[in-house]
Order: sequence, then C-alpha cells, then structure tokens
Amino acid sequence: MNNFAEAKIDGFPLDLFNFDLTAPQPTLDAELLKQLSFIPGLKEILMLRQVHALEHATVWVLSESKSTHPSTFTSINVQVDNKFLGGLSTEQGFYLYGEVNISDLRRAATLALHRLINGEWHLAIHPRCGTNASVAMLLTAGFAVGMHILLPPGIIEQLVGLGLAATTAAELAPDVGALAQRYITTAIPFNLKIENITRTTDVWGQEAYFVKVCWREE
Repeated sequence: MNNFAEAKIDGFPLDLFNFDLTAPQPTLDAELLKQLSFIPGLKEILMLRQVHALEHATVWVLSESKSTHPSTFTSINVQVDNKFLGGLSTEQGFYLYGEVNISDLRRAATLALHRLINGEWHLAIHPRCGTNASVAMLLTAGFAVGMHILLPPGIIEQLVGLGLAATTAAELAPDVGALAQRYITTAIPFNLKIENITRTTDVWGQEAYFVKVCWREE
C-alpha cells in the first residue's frame, strides 16, 4: 500500500511522494513524432523501443505460473524466467523463439500489451535481454582500462586489476542493465497495435513466430 503526503500550493494539492517525473507518458512518443517528424528513422526507433518492451512482456506472460496465496487462498501469477523462450525485436514486430502454441502466444501478446499500458511497467524489463550483456561488456572494458591506468604495470597487479574489473562489472551489470532497458532500449507500447501472428523463419533461417505490430494513431 502506498502512503501519500500532500502539500498545498495556492489551494492545489501536490502529491510529494507519488509524483514521478520518470513515469511513462502515454502521449510522449506520439508528440515527439509529431514535432520531430522531419528526423529520418525517428518513427522506426520509437517503434523498436516499444516493440522491445512488448517482446519482454510477452515472454514474461508466457512464462508465468499460477500459485495460491497461503493466507488468502487466492490465485496469483508468479513470474519465472523460462529460458526456453527468447525473442528478437524489429521496428515491425518481434520474433518469438521456442515451443509455444500459437493460440497461447496470441493470448499472451494481447494480455502483455494490455498489462503494460495499464501500469505493469516492470514487465518491460527482462534479465536475459541483450542490453544487459552489452552493459556488462562496456562496464568490464571501462573498469579494466581504469585499473590498467591506476595500478602498477606489473603482470600480477594487472591481472588482479583485471579480475577486480570483471567481478565489479558482473555485480553491477544486472542493475545498470535494467536501468538501461527502462530508460533507453524499451518504452511502454502506448502506440502499438498487434496486427497478426504468423509462423515464419527469421533472417538466419531459424523457425519462429512473428508478432507483427503497427503504429496506432491517437
């Protein structure tokens, strides 16, 4: 349960603890596209970020299992990471890899979109996203360079520094990667509409489902 504290400025209530400047804004991408439509590729970038979030949420929904709350005996969704499912986002939709029934995928994608735009923003973040791997490599490289500069040039010292760099990067990567996903590589799909889902192959010839989306004009 959230606790709220309110202050009044000129008679208007101001919620101090529930005011979030970083909360997803439903009209932000549409307004950006309207104001900056002259920028080549902008729509594709905005769509890719939204598709990326929908891909993650769909994998989460497909991976969910039902559990019963011990005190209330009500059914709740438990999020687990199904490592047999994976995805790849494009600006036109996303590929879904893994054994799944197309009816279940259609239901999951529709439910994922609904849950994302209705406040379950955490579904847009996934621990196996490629963003995390990229962040881990960047952190490792950055720390390694820093250790190389700071430590003496001896082989032992440099190896110790490299080990510290790798360990520190591994510890920080999940949290930094999640932040990168939230603010850079994903966006809540307020402007997406699911067109259809088909069985296909990707550019490498791997079998997959493709969830095709389109931009939904407000």
